[in-house]
Amino acid sequence: MRIKAVLFDLDGVLIDSLDAWWLALNEALRRYGFEEIDKKEFIERYWGNDLYSNLDRANLPLEVGLTCSKLYMNYIDMIRLHPSAIEILESMEGIKKGLITNTPRDCTEMVLKRFDLEKYFDVVITGDDVSRGKPDPEIIVKACDHLNVKPQEVVVIGDTDNDLKAARSAGCSVIGIGLEGDIYLDDLSELRSVLKL
Repeated sequence: MRIKAVLFDLDGVLIDSLDAWWLALNEALRRYGFEEIDKKEFIERYWGNDLYSNLDRANLPLEVGLTCSKLYMNYIDMIRLHPSAIEILESMEGIKKGLITNTPRDCTEMVLKRFDLEKYFDVVITGDDVSRGKPDPEIIVKACDHLNVKPQEVVVIGDTDNDLKAARSAGCSVIGIGLEGDIYLDDLSELRSVLKL
């Protein structure tokens, strides 16, 4: 079946924001008197999950998460756009594109504006737009509905197990960046040849 749409995760796929989120979380933890976490624990326990799941998992109050999201904006200069992102998005003319991210809307919009990415997406669905973030498939189903495509006509590009689980639960194919999906890529730059763009 012909691919009619591609859904991209944001963090870890189109941008490198790991350090910004880790530093923002630790600053929020300090402000509320909680112990900081090291980077390895952050990656293993929190990376790729939605805000509310992370708060529940760590038994932290909502204020810590809201503060973390606000502080994240202070670290925007640390966020890097993947070198191939613009070239890939521009080469996908005629294919519907969506952004699906567990990141809150205000943070997502800030990043999209900073790198002038809004114009490339037909739909942007964030963690604030769904009741359950990835690995629940709700975010993908919502994007498919908005794009008027069936999940079987969609490829999801992700870098975490939550992306993989959400895509498979929705019925989409998945291309994993450093992740075993239906197709494995070491790097986003390989996507053009895989999609024959």
